[in-house]
Amino acid sequence: MDIAVVVKLVPDLVEELAIDESGAALDTSYLRLIVNELDNHAVEQAILLKESAGGQVTVIAPDLEGVDDILFTAAAKGADRLIKLTGAMSGVNNYALSNSLAAIIREIKPHLVLTGVQANNDLDGSVGPRLAALLGMAYVGYVSGVTPANDSVKVRKEYSGGLVAQVAVRLPAVLGIQAAGKPPRYVPISKIRQMSKTARIKDQPAGDLDAGNGAAVKHMFKPEMGTHATMIEGEADEVADRLIAIFKEQDIL
Repeated sequence: MDIAVVVKLVPDLVEELAIDESGAALDTSYLRLIVNELDNHAVEQAILLKESAGGQVTVIAPDLEGVDDILFTAAAKGADRLIKLTGAMSGVNNYALSNSLAAIIREIKPHLVLTGVQANNDLDGSVGPRLAALLGMAYVGYVSGVTPANDSVKVRKEYSGGLVAQVAVRLPAVLGIQAAGKPPRYVPISKIRQMSKTARIKDQPAGDLDAGNGAAVKHMFKPEMGTHATMIEGEADEVADRLIAIFKEQDIL
């Protein structure tokens, strides 16, 4: 089974995010990018499928700072081909990214396309559904496990309320991964460095990154801070009486 995995780089939300002078984008001067967590699960799911059913795994990522390390890490896990989408990739939205990815995937002709079901910087929908529409493939999202079955795959799909369904999907198809069948494996830095000397990354021009029909950010701002919590002090009976008074003021009681 040949599998293509689409990987995005997203802002590290652990770091402090700053807005640039335009007021419509993040300041990239000190912005740290990391692999999207759910895309990392998509890579792991692809490797698990390769280990169980054979085949080849191709990982595709846009050319942004740190992408080489991410691709070499995928190779250290077991990916066979690494493709870097080159061009003016900074600030590219999912609409334009999907168009370029679809062109590459048509050349690769994989049986299965995996991507994280969403990313923390998605503004105009996730990449998976639009890729499926462009490629004319079926799409299933919020997948938490994939099992190969001849010319189809059985996917474990989660619904709200703790409901889980098993869905048979005929190949070729696109899946939005929420969680791999197993947690993403740890790769030692020494192995990643070794891969950086032996693995080859193919540069693939992104072509015309037309973002005209995607979402446009007009203004960004930090959420306004609301009122602080009121701490109620005193003995248990005093605190209980105060809580009852507050509930009555709010028409809860």
